[in-house]
Amino acid sequence: MIRLHQFNKVEMVKFTKPEDSWDALEQITHQAEENLKKLGLAYHVITLTTSDMSFTAAMTHDLEVWFPAQDKYREISSCSNTTDFQARRSHIQYRDEDGKLHYVHTLNGSGLAVGRTVAAILENYQNEDGSVTIPEVLRPYMHGKTKIEKQQ
Repeated sequence: MIRLHQFNKVEMVKFTKPEDSWDALEQITHQAEENLKKLGLAYHVITLTTSDMSFTAAMTHDLEVWFPAQDKYREISSCSNTTDFQARRSHIQYRDEDGKLHYVHTLNGSGLAVGRTVAAILENYQNEDGSVTIPEVLRPYMHGKTKIEKQQ
């Protein structure tokens, strides 16, 4: 669940005017952070250096969550501002108030990688007896369960 070639995630995509794209990057990063806060998972945000970013990105924030069994933080979400790189390749434009065409700025962010999120919950909420306490925010979806226990 940690190092998969292919995995499921919810992707956030945003088209903005160029002057709004840097604020939009902070917004989508904040949205991913809110999911981790609601789950009660320890995390931090790092801004990638240019050598670590995709060549399409102008800036990327990675959210990394704590995995106690590995004694390390691991990436669980990545939010990038690609400015007009993707828009130029796809010819995505908008007209301003004067009717002039401009390329939009595009932003991408993974809401959270599903497998890693499940692994983080299992590691961070595991009890001494091997059971797993269900995070408060997920309990409404668990049919009244507060804990996952080994079946006898």
